[in-house]
Amino acid sequence: MRHARRRMVRRGARIAAAGGVLLGGLMVTQALAAEPSGAQTPDSTSVQVASRTGAELLAGLGTSRTAGSWVASDGTPVVAVTDRAAASRVTAAGARAKMVGHSMDQLKSATQELSSAPRVAGTAWAVDYRTNKVVVEADSSVSASDWSRMTRLADGIGDFVHMERTQGRFTTRVNGAQPIFSTSGRCSAGFNVTNGQSEFILTAGHCGPGGTLWFSDNTGRTQLGRTVTSEFPGNGDFSLIRYENGQGTPGENVVAIGGGRGVRITASGDPVVGQKVFRSGSTSGLREGEVTALGATVNYPEGTVTGLIQTTVCAEPGDSGGPLFSEGIALGVTSGGSGDCRSGGTTFFQPVTQAMAALGVQLTGQSPASASAGAQTSGGPAPSASPAQGAAIVPGSTAPGPAAPGAVQGVGVTGASDGFVARLTDPRNVGPGLLVIAGSLVALVATRYIRTEQERNAYRRAYSGTWG
Repeated sequence: MRHARRRMVRRGARIAAAGGVLLGGLMVTQALAAEPSGAQTPDSTSVQVASRTGAELLAGLGTSRTAGSWVASDGTPVVAVTDRAAASRVTAAGARAKMVGHSMDQLKSATQELSSAPRVAGTAWAVDYRTNKVVVEADSSVSASDWSRMTRLADGIGDFVHMERTQGRFTTRVNGAQPIFSTSGRCSAGFNVTNGQSEFILTAGHCGPGGTLWFSDNTGRTQLGRTVTSEFPGNGDFSLIRYENGQGTPGENVVAIGGGRGVRITASGDPVVGQKVFRSGSTSGLREGEVTALGATVNYPEGTVTGLIQTTVCAEPGDSGGPLFSEGIALGVTSGGSGDCRSGGTTFFQPVTQAMAALGVQLTGQSPASASAGAQTSGGPAPSASPAQGAAIVPGSTAPGPAAPGAVQGVGVTGASDGFVARLTDPRNVGPGLLVIAGSLVALVATRYIRTEQERNAYRRAYSGTWG
């Protein structure tokens, strides 16, 4: 019976060791598969080229013959046109033409008529290039009487003005990537900017008026800076927080995305409809979505804001002022929206190039030449050119698809213990898998050696019994 138990123990040990070898091999394989390959399909350059092609066609044909452009899911630039001759020019340029019934002049005229009507808080509108319509959204706070009045106004403008209800309420997102605190609430730092003499944080204007004092912690012990200028509501939602004198500021822009990692921002630019974008915030972390409209108007309870980027990226209180970016290009700062990251919703962003132009600043670490290259004409927004970005892995997921946030690097300082544990538990680290393989091989050798020694000793005992 004792020998049977020993055989069972030895057999179990051998099976466990062999399983460890297989498990370690699987861990190494997964880690290697999770490593960024450095290739993106399509890469940032293809998105920029497509959007630039669309912008050039819009500028050449004019707003009376076109109705916006966007990037299709396959990366092809699409231009909405109103006549066959314009369609031929678009096709000859290597883009895709879509015949529509209303020009940009007509669509913009509709938005101006909406803006001139009495303001209804909880409504928003923007031109939807892909459907050739002006879409008016009303949140749950809009009364039945206001909804009826807005509907009558839309019907009077034309059938290309579409009314729809949306869940939640359009609110500013006070309360990032890195959190900043004031007596009026909590917001997120957007991007580091400079005017050549001082360093600032670019964030949302609704976070606080001029003179607001900001801290980097919620205890009020570490003073960060003070708001020196703010725009909200009106023609934007942006503000500048000047860093305290003598306080060291980074000479580059890195957006925190969680897990001790950040995305390096190398340039600024304007988005294009259909572009995949990312937003980071301390409340809801790194989130992704798509640009659905440009030049949106939102009627917040505090007032009307114009010229915003409309997206499907979710946001929650605490994400206000946080950065919107794609492929390492700064695009905007979080303004507000409806819904949350459980049910989804619409989120609006202040275009970063417009804010910087109005404030006379540029991204920290960005040359004046590249800063001016980032600004595009209103007829055709497009991201500015930037160095090639390394592929990125979104925290908690695999590669994020046809677009990536940008080049990922470690940020912050962690304790030795925390760093060691984080490295061990990182699924992209091949070290744990190699350790499992090595340990399993040692176990196999050890069990083999023990078995041999046991058999040798048993033979000696049996043989010694035959001595005279």
